[in-house]
Amino acid sequence: MPRPRRRLLGLLVVLVVLAVLLMLSVMIGSTAIAPSVVWDALFHSSADTDQFAIRDFRLPRTVVGLVVGAALGLSGALIQALTRNPLADPGVLGVHAGASFAVTVAVGLLGVRDVQGYMWFAFAGALIVTLLVLAFGSTRQGSSPVVMVLAGVCVGAVLGGFREALQLTDPDAFDAMRNWNAGSIAGRPLEVVWPVLPFFAVALVLAFVVSGPLNALALGDELAVAQGVRLVRTRVLAVIALTLLAGGATAIAGPIGFVGLMVPHVARWIVGPDQRWIFAYSALLAPSLLLVSDILGRVVTRPGEIPVGIVTAFVGAPVLVALVRRKKSSGL
Repeated sequence: MPRPRRRLLGLLVVLVVLAVLLMLSVMIGSTAIAPSVVWDALFHSSADTDQFAIRDFRLPRTVVGLVVGAALGLSGALIQALTRNPLADPGVLGVHAGASFAVTVAVGLLGVRDVQGYMWFAFAGALIVTLLVLAFGSTRQGSSPVVMVLAGVCVGAVLGGFREALQLTDPDAFDAMRNWNAGSIAGRPLEVVWPVLPFFAVALVLAFVVSGPLNALALGDELAVAQGVRLVRTRVLAVIALTLLAGGATAIAGPIGFVGLMVPHVARWIVGPDQRWIFAYSALLAPSLLLVSDILGRVVTRPGEIPVGIVTAFVGAPVLVALVRRKKSSGL
């Protein structure tokens, strides 16, 4: 079978898996709900308790998982392609820490309470940390993946410490942010998604605009210029898309790490080095991973829950260690 046909067939399989997980996410919780009840809740509304739980809690949670997962996966693929660093991820490089620290400042010091207000702080925090880490990781010989990771970890640790210190100054004001700080899609109404969606749409367009040039950029700056790639334009657009995706996802669900690290690797194993296909697969595989993690978090400690950010960290940390130990982990 020709490779393009295999890729399309694989994309169809991924879509089917995602559709199944969307249904399971609505059905599974502290109590299991039958598919027929889910159908009735969606198309034949009534005052039934299970239908109320589906419409007001599980369905918004599933939509948030879908949107945030796609943003995390695409931002991870973008930052790996931009930096030519297979260890890159918005969480590992401190981008999520920058966005979450900025949101904490907005909520704690400025009294901002709605996503329309603090998403701008999330965008600014994500952009500043992205530029800082890119600057720290640059050497005369080019970008160093290891230095970039170390810079991201250090920046993330410093900002995380400042965030915790700020929250300790007024625990009552930050009480509502506890789940958000752990990275969670539970209890997020659809109202927090709508303001960020236009920015995600712009980022999606920008990501696929630069996907072709990023393919050439993987060969090195000189060869990319020889092929007509405008380096500054490509990098600026990629940073803008990354900022919108990582900042928006953090504003909605808090800092959820490792999704953007693991998923692009899986996509690369499936489709090869073509960034256009990697981006498409990452945008679909990441919400699948996020929904699976969220379902596991509901089931393992039922009737309690583990925030999805903790589940993805539990899975992703060993993956990061394995990638660091690989001899060929220095580039793409």
